Amino acid sequence: MTRITFVGAGSVVFTRQLLADLLGYDDLPALELRLLDIDERRLDVAVATARQVADRLGRDLDIIATTDRRRALADADFVVNMVQIGGIDATRKDLEIPERYGLYQTIGDTTGVGGVFRGLRTFPFLTALTRDMRDVAPSAVLLNYTNPMAMNIWWVHEVAPDITALGLCHSVYWTAHDLADLVGLDVEQTQYRAAGVNHQAWMLQWTHEGEDLYPRLRETIRRDRELERRVRVEIYRRIGYYPTETSEHSSEYLSWFLRSPEQVERFRLQPLEYMGISEQNVAEFEAAERDLAEGRELHLEQEAAEYAPQVIHSLVTGTEREIHANVVNDGLIDNLPQGCVVEVPTRVGADGIRPQPMGALPLAAAATNRPYVSVNELTIAAARTGDPLLVRQAVLMDPNASSTLSPAQIWALCNDLVDAHGDLLPEALRTHIDPTAL
Repeated sequence: MTRITFVGAGSVVFTRQLLADLLGYDDLPALELRLLDIDERRLDVAVATARQVADRLGRDLDIIATTDRRRALADADFVVNMVQIGGIDATRKDLEIPERYGLYQTIGDTTGVGGVFRGLRTFPFLTALTRDMRDVAPSAVLLNYTNPMAMNIWWVHEVAPDITALGLCHSVYWTAHDLADLVGLDVEQTQYRAAGVNHQAWMLQWTHEGEDLYPRLRETIRRDRELERRVRVEIYRRIGYYPTETSEHSSEYLSWFLRSPEQVERFRLQPLEYMGISEQNVAEFEAAERDLAEGRELHLEQEAAEYAPQVIHSLVTGTEREIHANVVNDGLIDNLPQGCVVEVPTRVGADGIRPQPMGALPLAAAATNRPYVSVNELTIAAARTGDPLLVRQAVLMDPNASSTLSPAQIWALCNDLVDAHGDLLPEALRTHIDPTAL
């Protein structure tokens, strides 16, 4: 029997789709699903969701629900992590406190000031999770969905290098899907490979029956001038390769877009957009809870696109496939720092997990990635050493933050966020630093 643990299973919409994708494989053996969440209300909804999905798909499924992490992990084969430490309240602080200083973010969960503080909140949990895995499930594969993706996988490697961990994100797939639609193709008709860092990888190869599709994309953009108001089209025009995250996300990783009201309007951006998304997620949970209580069927997406079920299927059945995953850069991308976390094509199947070396990125693409990597590196160092100065320096390296705020303002902002997040942060980092001190 294959044992799969969902950590943060109270993310019921995500749990629902992961399970629907997983149970859609009729060649998988019997499964035991362990649902773990610290919120018993959400855990109850997750259990009812899992039972309904299994019943509708006609699959037997053993379900164990618990708030006890070690019980949920014991002898697991796969651990799927989707926790959000601090929940919607912490997200609101990550977005609204910087806004008071004039620093705008759209999502705030990957890099920049929001990503730094989300990472610092998440690292202690990952330390505890991997410690328990080492004790009770040392051979389990950790499949991480929690952002900040690159920082989290880096931290796991820092504290538990013996744990096999993959960072999974759907951004490359959906970029390929959307690009194919733009040029009038189905994504299954295209071949693509991307590499870089999570949410800022680059579509390096994109073809149809051997034809490079970039000329078709350029012609499509020329015919539709409104496409020029997309952040990703602007990045593509300047860097030469299409980035693999939405325009909303991509806008906050660079200094080009959120620095002025004029740029925000030109590129049709909505600062603090993630607050609306977060509130919608809460509403979707409450709607699912009502539907289950009243015996209604939950909505299931038809298209299986999430990577965790694909990885599990490939490793259990030996089915060979290639996905894109976030892993430690061990000779995978030549012109990004070794030891950082990169996103690359990754083969999974009977021979295990095999990230694919991609050589050197185009020079401008690598140069665009390096500030992101620096933010990650400084955040990891801050957590490892307990040095609060490194937290401020991490935010200082972020192109969006430094294009908007002075260094003194960044120091003051970090002081405010330390106060706001309190004991969710490592104790050594809950320290103020005078913005004017030497």
